[in-house]
Order: sequence, then C-alpha cells, then structure tokens
Amino acid sequence: MHSGLVNPIDFSREGRQAGHLTIPYSIDRSPYYQIRMPILHLKNGEGPSLLLMAGNHGDEYEGELQLGRLMRRLRAEEIRGAVTILPMANLPAVMAARRCSPFDGGNLNRAFPGDSMGTPTARLAHFLEHELFPRHDVVLDLHSGGTSMAHLPCTLIERQADAARFERSVSLMRAMGASYAFIADNGPTAPTSMGGAGRAGTVGLSGEFGGGGTVTPESMAFTAAAIDRLFIALGIVERPILSRAPLPEPGPLQLLSLSRHSQGIYANRRGWFEPAVALGAIVSTGDIAGWYHDLERLEQPEEELRFAESGIVISHRLHCDSQAGDCLIQVAEPISS
Repeated sequence: MHSGLVNPIDFSREGRQAGHLTIPYSIDRSPYYQIRMPILHLKNGEGPSLLLMAGNHGDEYEGELQLGRLMRRLRAEEIRGAVTILPMANLPAVMAARRCSPFDGGNLNRAFPGDSMGTPTARLAHFLEHELFPRHDVVLDLHSGGTSMAHLPCTLIERQADAARFERSVSLMRAMGASYAFIADNGPTAPTSMGGAGRAGTVGLSGEFGGGGTVTPESMAFTAAAIDRLFIALGIVERPILSRAPLPEPGPLQLLSLSRHSQGIYANRRGWFEPAVALGAIVSTGDIAGWYHDLERLEQPEEELRFAESGIVISHRLHCDSQAGDCLIQVAEPISS
C-alpha cells in the first residue's frame, strides 16, 4: 500500500488499545517507509468521548509531554466513556523540532480538511477531520507559541453557527480554568483543527499553553490543570490525573479578540527586536511596544515601535534577529462575549 493512512484502533472495543497510525511514504533512505504516530484508545462503557491531541506543530511541547504522561498514567477502568490520545500528531515535525513537517513542509494546522491521497500532512488532516474527530464529543488540541514566540497562556474556541454547540464550547472552555480565552471567528472553511472539528460536528477546544520551544513548571502545571479540569467537567474521571497539587476553583475569565492586522507590529526589514512590555500588560494606542535595532548600521539609532491599538499584550517574538514579515508583538482586544 502506497497511499492513505492505516488506523489500528477499533473504537467500539472496550479496554485499552495502543498502537500507531501509519502513513506509507517512500523516501530516499527507505522506499517502504512508514510515518508512525503513537495513538492510545481507552473505553469503559457508555459515556462521553474525548480526543486529546498535541504536536500539531512539532515545537510546542507542553501538550506533547503531558499527553505522553497521560498515556502512561490513565487506565481504562478509571474512566467513564472513551478517551483517545494522539500526543505527536505531526510526528515528523516533532522529531525535527520544527513547526512544520520536514517531509512535505506541511503545517498541519493549515491543512484541513486535507486530502486522503495527498502529502502525508494532507492525509493526516483528512483522517482527523473525516474519521477521528466525528467519533468524539469533544476534541482538545494543545498548542503553544512554539520556538519563536512567547504567548500569554490562554484557551481558544471557534465561533459556531450551531448555537447549542457554541454554548457547550464556551462552558467547557470556562471549566478549563484559564484566566484568558479567545473566541476565534475564522469562518466555516478555516483550515485549522478547530475549523475541522466544527465541520465534523464536534466541540473543538484549543489554546496556547506556553511558548519558546521549551517548558516551565508554570506552563506544565497550567496544561495539566486544564486537561484535568476538562476530564472532570465531562464526567470522564472524578479526580485529577496529571496535576500534582489540588485544583483551585477557576477565577474570572477574560475573553479576547484578535481579528485585525493593526493589532500586531510586523518587521518591514531585517533588524533586532527589543520588546518594551511583558505578556499580559495592558497598553494603549501610542504606547511604546519596543525598539528595532540595526546591527549592520550601528550609527543609526534604534527605531521606536508604538502600538496602533489598545489591548492586552498576548505574544511577542523571542528571536531577537528578525526578518521582513515577522510578527514582533501583538495585542488582543478584551471583549465580553
């Protein structure tokens, strides 16, 4: 077999099933090579079904590490319903420590709805949207800022035309306990996992759980707590599985909107970026966002960068060396719904 995707899981079967999704992909080193993504499925009677996935982008590690840990810890007899775990969805990108697959350049989170006969990334996106997502009531896709960006920890959902599903999405997002959350409005044809989840008729949840191509005690604890809270809110388990400390009651949630180009500052030439404000800072139009240096022309003073819009700083570039087109810093608009 030279195309498609092979799935070893029988979703109707009770108990624990561990295996690999495999995508045949001939390469120079190995003509019958298979890309093998680990997958675990647990089922215990009737109840809600949850898909947890990470590694959509390879250099976003909180989800990958916590889902790997969850695969080792969670037992079928501890749950009610079904849980599927896909900790390294875009496995080639994970193993290359890159955002996109080194095999086909594929950005999985821009590849939906995919193509069953296309490149490996397109085949995986097609399988997720058409086969895996529809088998679950809820999909949680864990992200972070990746190697180049620091990101304010937050959760995210897509706005849905289905009012009941949207209300359920908001409720579960609130239950995850983040201080900040986005309601994205990318439309019904969005090429993202959340767009795919919406088209598949399931509740899609996501978020940014860290950044910088690394993990911290704080980002790992935030990720663990969000997963545990979702499990408990769905009624799949009765106690936390990943969190090392008791879960406090969720605090207030600030909803955010990022919908305009003017909410970001972008490089228009090569330079070296120095941010002036931290993640979570509340800024006003005209405030200093940072400075852009030119190390190739040291006689030139650094360029002062100012925000075009007010809001909350949600991300900034971590790589000081920047190229034209790079996003240097972003603010989000606080909203009420």
